[in-house]
Amino acid sequence: MSAIAALRRPGRRAGSRLRRPLRDPLRDPMPAAKPIRPGEVEETIAVASSAFTVIAVICAWMLLQLLVLGGLSAQRSQDLLYGEFRKELAAGTAPTGALDYQGKPLEPGSPVALLSIPQLDLEQVVVDGTASGDLRAGPGHLRSTPLPGQAGVSVVMGRASSYGAPFRDLDRLAPGDAITVRNAEGEVTYQVRSVRRAGDPVPTAPTGSGGLLTLVSAEGSGALSALRPGQVLYVDAVTEKALPAGPVAAAVPASERVMARDTSALPVLVLLLAGVLALVLAVSTARRRFPAPLVWVLATPLAIALAWSATDEVARLLPNLM
Repeated sequence: MSAIAALRRPGRRAGSRLRRPLRDPLRDPMPAAKPIRPGEVEETIAVASSAFTVIAVICAWMLLQLLVLGGLSAQRSQDLLYGEFRKELAAGTAPTGALDYQGKPLEPGSPVALLSIPQLDLEQVVVDGTASGDLRAGPGHLRSTPLPGQAGVSVVMGRASSYGAPFRDLDRLAPGDAITVRNAEGEVTYQVRSVRRAGDPVPTAPTGSGGLLTLVSAEGSGALSALRPGQVLYVDAVTEKALPAGPVAAAVPASERVMARDTSALPVLVLLLAGVLALVLAVSTARRRFPAPLVWVLATPLAIALAWSATDEVARLLPNLM
């Protein structure tokens, strides 16, 4: 035991770990930092610049599309819907309720009526469905109510600030103003009874052959009112001679209710954002090999196409009356 003890270092216990000696900063200086390659800073700046430029282009385009260019898209959709609805009226295949002429459930986005408000110089084809995606094409009919022009309480929703904003000026209507609806069964003229907000008295449902048409939109205040609809606006119009009501949907999904959002757009939006990321990386790589003007000439149309598609999906995540 004495021989083994003699081999041990003084002051240490058996089985303890060896400690590394402290480094002397005078004898053992820190290793030199890795030198920066020539042009490495410039490459980093170029990558960041490309990324910010692409993101800025896409964000600016989204605002432009929602508030301006979306109106052109909505007008094109209206032209196509008008032609389709005219053909269906002529052929006698226009819908009279929740089912089409073959007895199948009506597809959301199908034209169901023509809405005309002379006081606002407004004429719009009404589509079936009130989800955000449906209202990009024009006003939408709440599927759990009779079609516009039919007996009972019919509800039509429309956007107030984006995609043409067909219901932007609903607050200008006054009692007595006329609203005309043309559907598969004929033409009906309503008279505006009231313009109301949340908390105002709700008109009673009509009886017999009477009809109540409620137009629903949003309104806001302040500089960003177009992007921040604050409250819901209702316009109630009545008629004593509505057309017979057809079948209605038993219920509608949450995405079709007032000020609802359609979260089913998330998967597609994620894919589009992945495309934006791929474009940023491609532009950053290409700028190191090719002239910057050439890269942007090729990349800008792709960025706009991605921004257009992404904005359509973002619109589905926003309140449907916006």
